[in-house]
Amino acid sequence: MGARGRHRKRGGLARSLGALLAVVVALGLAGVFARSAFQPGTTPTRATGSTPPASPSVSPLASPSPSLSPSPRATAPAGRGRLVIHGTGDVSVDPNYIPNFRSYGYGYAWSGLNGLFKRDDLTVVNLECAVSRLGSPVPKKFNFRGDPAALPAMRAAGVEVANMANNHSYDFGPQALMDEREQLRRNDIAPIGAGADPQEALSPALFTIRGWRVAVLGFDKVVDPYPEAVARPGHPGTAAGHNEAAMIGAVKAAAGVANVVVVMIHWGVELDTQPRASEVSLAHRLVQAGADVIFGGHSHRLQPMESYRGRPIFYSLGNFVWPNLSAAGATTAVAEVTISPSGEVTGRLLPAYIESAGHPVLRGS
Repeated sequence: MGARGRHRKRGGLARSLGALLAVVVALGLAGVFARSAFQPGTTPTRATGSTPPASPSVSPLASPSPSLSPSPRATAPAGRGRLVIHGTGDVSVDPNYIPNFRSYGYGYAWSGLNGLFKRDDLTVVNLECAVSRLGSPVPKKFNFRGDPAALPAMRAAGVEVANMANNHSYDFGPQALMDEREQLRRNDIAPIGAGADPQEALSPALFTIRGWRVAVLGFDKVVDPYPEAVARPGHPGTAAGHNEAAMIGAVKAAAGVANVVVVMIHWGVELDTQPRASEVSLAHRLVQAGADVIFGGHSHRLQPMESYRGRPIFYSLGNFVWPNLSAAGATTAVAEVTISPSGEVTGRLLPAYIESAGHPVLRGS
């Protein structure tokens, strides 16, 4: 049994944090936007600083300023171990969208990864479909219905957290969204980023792993053209729409109870290959609020990783368990984050390619 099996998340699956809707003063963009070019399988140079960028799009790394020490919250006393966390882009378990599942089964989605997610300490995926047999389609162009029968294979592959904060979790309405949360829990997968109301949608999944307390949050900014999908009092939905203050407040609250805060966020514009200024600004504010790792998605294209204040930001992880509609869309990666016993956080992109619909395969890692 691997490290994952030995600890099997000794703290159990998610326990909700209440009162996460603290409103904070908006913070301006700070710190150098030091973005390295995407180099698959390598660890980009860390860069920190406090000088604002000259423009939203900055050329590759200049000389880094003196490195920051790990924050007191993340610094680990003796006895805490090394953590390895993985994040992926869009995952669909809709057999109508990916007919290969009917031919090869749902384990096909994970069979090209060489057991990577079984060997780490935590894996977070963006589950881009309504995994439920309930509800009816809402009026939008694409509605993806995932099959609950796919979840045992997902869990067996080593996935512990599924982000529902995206523009397809609400495809079959509130009944299906809430049923998806239950389906995930039944399969020992923690749902994040959606719930019965804003408090539940913004609540993190909490884990105790190797002496670390880890909180995982999900946020969805892609709510147009169907804003009804956003959670509000008495109405199930995703977190938190365009309410960036709620996101900042949720991160601050999570940082108050956890040593490591992981954020998965759905944002940006489809087919973009670089982050936009608004995403860079929000990412930096989330790090300033206490986020240690940011996994981004929605563009269906792989985007670069940045290290800001010693914290990795993966602006878009592209597609993952998805149709291979084009070479650009099939080019993807797994985000790998390592946290040392002393609290240093490093990240890298493990290159992968969707060789057949629904079948990502690691390359050279």
